[in-house]
Amino acid sequence: MDFQIHGVVVSKTIFCLFTFLSVVGTIYASTLPLNSSSSVVQINSNSVLVALLDSHYTELSELVEKALLLQTLEEAVGKHNITIFAPRNEALERDLDPEFKRFLLEPGNIKSLQKLLMFHIIPSRIGSSEWPSASVNESTRHQTLSTHEHLNLITNKDSTIKVDLAAVIHPDAVTRPDGIIHGIERLLIPRSVQEDFNSRRSLRAISAVIPEGAPEVDPRTNRLKKPVAPVPAGSPPALPISDAMAPGPSLAPAPAPGPGGPHHHFDGHSQVKDFIQTLLHYGGYNEMADILVNLTSLATEMGKLVSEGYVITVLAPNDEAMSRLTTDQLSEPGAPEQIMYYHIIPEYQTEESMYNAVRRFGKVKYDTLRLPHKVVAQEADGSVKFGNGEESAYLFDPDIFTDGRISVQGIDGVLFPPDDKDNQPKTETEKPTLSTSSKTSVKPRRGKLLEVTCGMLWAVGQDSHFTTCQ
Repeated sequence: MDFQIHGVVVSKTIFCLFTFLSVVGTIYASTLPLNSSSSVVQINSNSVLVALLDSHYTELSELVEKALLLQTLEEAVGKHNITIFAPRNEALERDLDPEFKRFLLEPGNIKSLQKLLMFHIIPSRIGSSEWPSASVNESTRHQTLSTHEHLNLITNKDSTIKVDLAAVIHPDAVTRPDGIIHGIERLLIPRSVQEDFNSRRSLRAISAVIPEGAPEVDPRTNRLKKPVAPVPAGSPPALPISDAMAPGPSLAPAPAPGPGGPHHHFDGHSQVKDFIQTLLHYGGYNEMADILVNLTSLATEMGKLVSEGYVITVLAPNDEAMSRLTTDQLSEPGAPEQIMYYHIIPEYQTEESMYNAVRRFGKVKYDTLRLPHKVVAQEADGSVKFGNGEESAYLFDPDIFTDGRISVQGIDGVLFPPDDKDNQPKTETEKPTLSTSSKTSVKPRRGKLLEVTCGMLWAVGQDSHFTTCQ
């Protein structure tokens, strides 16, 4: 006897075998322990996690993915129902402090981001009808998925419900068999994360170095003309950055002591790695990161400079600007390095410091690692504009990365040094050769009266006394 499934005829034997294997697989899966490392939690398409990723709380779902919490939440849903308090997108886009948001998205602070997100989830199902009544005038305390952190559910006298200080604006926004989502007006910040942010901000303010001019160096001996007074730990080296880049047995500055690194020195390689990862997470600067890591050895060289105590500012062109580069501009040996060198300033500058400088002085010239070229900055349209003419770029992504040693500022164009070939003296082979006619044309011009007199005398007769007029 044969069966017909979706238009395909299947024999009775094959059908029975398929049914037997399905039943055996189901029984075997049910016998596996939930906490087994080999078991994989199966998430139903009707799960609250799927609903969160597909809901209009896009900012929260993106943070969950960046924090690598999907597997942890899948395990939590497999054990019990959950309640998610989801802040609206505006609370994460515009209402959140930019400095605090930058702190959460830094690669080294993923633990703080995970604590923050787990603080918004309760491992039990709590509907809007289960809030304490306003007549009781009490709050109920619930443990969150974040360790040692609790949330208080409150009902005001006007029957509005709150979770801690955030009002629930969309109660029971999403209901699923394994959980429920409530929309809230603002982000909930646990005390531990706030303390981490405050301590990191204080440490950054202490470790930041104010840029100062380097002492004068004797070009003959490459030594300082005047002895330098002792500097505190963490200060930049006394010698200019060109000495650290130049090869040879010149005086190499000793690594500046600082708060990072195994021997109380700056760990420049880790700082460069952090800022490249920040470029990738920020988005729109993949080409710049690819050149630094794969096409050149600039990342290693920048890490060496920062480890020796120098500070740098990177003007990072975005992907759209890098895509406008032609093959001829990148095909020559060393061309990517030369382009990138022109975008690195051996100073620690932020968007605020550069904008204040151009507003005060009009035009400011910054040294670059592409010696001896400088990049010109000026105020334009309420921002900072680098370069002149068509090959100019605006600062439109300020302070992508700032850690007191490395500053990354996003620009919308690729900068090139001005072509100075016209100002260079021409060689002997480049001097134009004058023809005979041109030689006669460049003779000193006679006076007009003398020319008329000589012409009249020549017409009357060729007198030997006036041969000088010829």
